[in-house]
Amino acid sequence: MTLIPGKNLTGTALHLLYRQVIKAEQGINYRAAVWVNGKQIADSAQMAGMFAEYNLDVTKQIKAGQTNVLAVKIYPLDFAGLPAQEQLKALGPFFENGGPTGDIGKNVTMLCSVGWDWMPPVRDRNIGIWQPVYLRTTGAVTIGRPQLKTALPNLPDTGVAKLSLNLTLTNHHASAESGQLKVSIVPENFKGGLPIQLTKNVTVAADGSTIVDMDGATMKQLIINKPHLWWPNNYGKANLYRIRLQYVNASGIADDTTFVFGIRTTTSQTTTVNGFVRRDFYVNGKKVHLVGGAWVPDMMVNRDSTRFDRELHLCRNANVNLVRIWGGGITPPDAFFDAADRYGLMVWSDFWVTGDTQGEFKGSPDWPLESSVFVRNVKSTIYRIRNHPSLLVWTGGNEGHARKELYDAMRTNIIDLDGTRPFIPSSSGFAKLPAGFKGSWPDDQPSGVYSGGPYAWKDPHEYYRLADAGRDWVFKDETGLPSQPPYTTLPKIITNLVWDKTLPYPLNNTWGYHDAAKGAAGYDLYYKEMVKRYGEPTSMENFSDKMQLLNAIGYQGIFEAANHKLNETGGVMLWKLNAALPSVVWQIYDWYLEPNAGYYFMQNACEPTHIQLNLDDSTVAVVNRTHHPTAALTANVQVFAADARKLFSQTTNVSLQTTGVKELIPLAKVLKGARGVSFVVLNLTDAKGKPVSHNVYWLAPDTNYTDLNRMKPAQLKVSYANAGVLNGDKKYSLQVTNTSNQIAFFVRPQLMSNGEEVMPSYWSANYFTLAPHETIAVSVSAPSTKLATNNTSIQVSGYNVAKQQVSLTPGNK
Repeated sequence: MTLIPGKNLTGTALHLLYRQVIKAEQGINYRAAVWVNGKQIADSAQMAGMFAEYNLDVTKQIKAGQTNVLAVKIYPLDFAGLPAQEQLKALGPFFENGGPTGDIGKNVTMLCSVGWDWMPPVRDRNIGIWQPVYLRTTGAVTIGRPQLKTALPNLPDTGVAKLSLNLTLTNHHASAESGQLKVSIVPENFKGGLPIQLTKNVTVAADGSTIVDMDGATMKQLIINKPHLWWPNNYGKANLYRIRLQYVNASGIADDTTFVFGIRTTTSQTTTVNGFVRRDFYVNGKKVHLVGGAWVPDMMVNRDSTRFDRELHLCRNANVNLVRIWGGGITPPDAFFDAADRYGLMVWSDFWVTGDTQGEFKGSPDWPLESSVFVRNVKSTIYRIRNHPSLLVWTGGNEGHARKELYDAMRTNIIDLDGTRPFIPSSSGFAKLPAGFKGSWPDDQPSGVYSGGPYAWKDPHEYYRLADAGRDWVFKDETGLPSQPPYTTLPKIITNLVWDKTLPYPLNNTWGYHDAAKGAAGYDLYYKEMVKRYGEPTSMENFSDKMQLLNAIGYQGIFEAANHKLNETGGVMLWKLNAALPSVVWQIYDWYLEPNAGYYFMQNACEPTHIQLNLDDSTVAVVNRTHHPTAALTANVQVFAADARKLFSQTTNVSLQTTGVKELIPLAKVLKGARGVSFVVLNLTDAKGKPVSHNVYWLAPDTNYTDLNRMKPAQLKVSYANAGVLNGDKKYSLQVTNTSNQIAFFVRPQLMSNGEEVMPSYWSANYFTLAPHETIAVSVSAPSTKLATNNTSIQVSGYNVAKQQVSLTPGNK
């Protein structure tokens, strides 16, 4: 590649500064050597590991006003690792996560590239440049490693915030430089508040460095009254500020950098419940109940800022408040954390350790082999992402521990280089700390969080049993179900939808490549449960539709079981949220950004104020997830037979003063006396009659739901209003009314453009059910660039609702 002085290079992974310093490498895999104009400036011993950033000085090599040539030689992993075998050929109940021996763990890399039970092996293990390359110019003095810390010293009062700033000024000249450090802070995504500006005179010795510390004790401008705080999704607005740092000397601006930050604090504490340690997390002094799941990298590490934004927008829309960076993957690029900051998504960041390669299950605690490479990557990662308000907690890895030398290095560097958020030893409390290892920081306690599934589909009542028992469900950070995509994207994933009759229906080996398995995911049991409940599928599309019913009640069960123990649990998180490739398991939206029905039932279950039926005792309850009272609410409970005969109806008033659960109406006797399928329709409204929460269950004493296949047709009326464009997304508001005397079951609206479903589409509700003559208001937004000017429509269908199209052409409301 070539370098043109003064121009930016994007699309590769070195930050190169010319004239004074070159700021380099954000991501190569696995080793690299670098030349500029034929002169080697870095070698493969210096540049190693997938997660480090390097600064390379190319001042002497750059030729001003001429074309400059950059050459980067990439070396493969030191140890490629034995790949996992194909999914449907796996022996025994579990797949070869990390390969048969876990030996990819000898490297500091994306461990899952050797193959996992949700991703096939990547043949070259993703070697290459995987993050952007920049060419920057500076003057004599550069600004290095700025850290902005925020504190709320008077909690629970949040009326005053104290900021502190630390950075290093480095002089690259042979003579001392005198100048001013200029700091400005302005609101980034909200109005109001005066800009903060301050200056500090700083002289930097010749060829030397100076550390600059600034805080409210010496700079009163860094004490902020009535700050706009950063809050997680559904707890408040994710308010952001932008700081700009400039060093100005006699020659002008020597260096200039900027980044976004949020004013917030994060802490944690533990409680022991029946022998199980539970960890609770607090933001700005308030406990937050964590709901979300694991995030895995694209199989080929091929995401950009637009993709990150769309995926994390989908997460926020699902009422997720936390995304966990799983330890067998990667620490994502800055664009990921920028999006998490904007959307109020807390980030749980595992380091690159997992029990499948570090000896908990297989592999060896002696891996990775080069301690210096691992520690250098750890330090670089801490420096890179420590200013993001979204970053909630560091962990020492996934379901295992690095050897003591590396574990201590992680823990110590997090304390020394960050010191603003907790560290926990592992993402699983089942991985017990060896003797002599210090515990979490700062409390020295166990992790207090637990993986271990279940990962296969379970009856929703099972999740209540687990939540009621407590144990590892006091904080469950890994559970999930296969969650097959809708038929919309299934033919894109499995292009040859032809059943291999030597395998369970509808599998063939293509399904296996895309993660269907008979082991931990239990795909064959998943299918058998669907047939048992809803009957044999009549077509591949009917098969996909019935699988969505399992997805819906599965995810509903996971999160509502946690809801009913809201104040007794720390959180519940999925394995997993997203897909590494077009996959058929463990995801709430697929690789094409199409949510499955489980996404919307999670969205519903995790809404700020929610009405639900507790399946352990069949009692209707209201859940308040917020830090504020609910005011006066009205709960309306109705029970219908499958033929729409009303079996029960009751209305009651309710309010909750704080975060928690209030049980209202017992339905056990009503449901026990019902025959066949019953629908429980729950509605919660405010004092003005405005909808707050809508929720529906279909229940049968013997789990035989085949009556659903014989429901009489329902008719719907759909009207819309164009709500305009916000942040590049076009939004529509819709009203869907069931105009019939029947239940309208599992209604699915889709945003269409030129005959294809628009992905991503951000629906406020979907796969919903309406009682006779009931109306629901929903909205949908999507990137304007994906919508045809004159051929956009809403397609509506349902289990007993004929497909219809509603044009979104202006004037056709």
